[in-house]
Amino acid sequence: MKKTSTRLADGRELVYYDLRDDTVRDAVDRRPLERTVTTSEVRRDPLLGDSVAVASHRQGRTYHPPADQCPLCPSAGERLSEIPDSSYDVVVFENRFPSLAGDSGRCEVVCFTSDHEASFADLSEEQAGLVLDAWTDRTSELSHLPSVEQVFCFENRGAEIGVTLGHPHGQIYAYPFTTPRTALMLRSLAAHKDATGGENLFDVVLEDELAGERVVLEGEHWAAFVPYAAHWPYEVHLYPKRRVPDLLGLDEAARTEFPKVYLELLRRFDRIFGEGEPPTPYIAAWHQAPFGQLEEFEGVTRDDFALHLELFTIRRTSGKLKFLAGSESGMNVFINDVPPERAAERLREVASS
Repeated sequence: MKKTSTRLADGRELVYYDLRDDTVRDAVDRRPLERTVTTSEVRRDPLLGDSVAVASHRQGRTYHPPADQCPLCPSAGERLSEIPDSSYDVVVFENRFPSLAGDSGRCEVVCFTSDHEASFADLSEEQAGLVLDAWTDRTSELSHLPSVEQVFCFENRGAEIGVTLGHPHGQIYAYPFTTPRTALMLRSLAAHKDATGGENLFDVVLEDELAGERVVLEGEHWAAFVPYAAHWPYEVHLYPKRRVPDLLGLDEAARTEFPKVYLELLRRFDRIFGEGEPPTPYIAAWHQAPFGQLEEFEGVTRDDFALHLELFTIRRTSGKLKFLAGSESGMNVFINDVPPERAAERLREVASS
């Protein structure tokens, strides 16, 4: 992998990740852009103890542009985009309309491929491996920023999810706090460790799932399963079999196998609802250990956390979506329409030949 860092016309950082070491990236952003001005701030809810990012400048962000005006495609002639060069393998840049900025963290966009009509599932294993390298590198770089406590790499796919740009891409949020979802896991981890004299809850969950009926696919170094208490109609958790706290901890064997396993999982997701159905909308979310202090979670260290990816769709059956209504949105109590065992069975049924 070759990494080339440059700056866009308004001062934002852009990083090319290339498969070939001899690739030259010297294209200049020719757009007449002024410096980006953001109004992002983080407010803490005193009753719930969680945080809300207030970012009013995002109201003016790009919204469903036609394909020939996509800001994530390479620049071509006088059609200038966020990527100055005429081609790229993988590229990462600071979001022009960030939810988090400055002392409130940082937001980046990850473009998986220059092919506007592709999806992550269409990538080659080599290209998917390069995306993994980019995620890992950005996790490392962002973790060193003084305002950052947790790094979250994720992909939203599909208009049903709320995606406003059709080009295959994901995002990275660098939070100035430990997110509520991660804090819940850390509390459960600490309680279990204390109650059992040191047993790791992540290890127990993975061992139990691998011995059960909800395994979707399994490699030498990775395992994917539908969790016992899945929140979403079709939800899969992908774990490396050797526990590591973050993407930086993956060894070469796990990094090599990941593209094959993950691409197969994504391709199965697109076949859940049968032939002729539109692509399955999904969210893919990496859970990594925070880089901040963990004194709040007594007895837990970063190495106790288990890196894993959560993949789920909001489509519950053909033509119908799972909405977060009263119980889910008002009380955070999910109601799942698809039994996890049946979801796992369906994901095994649609295995590619």
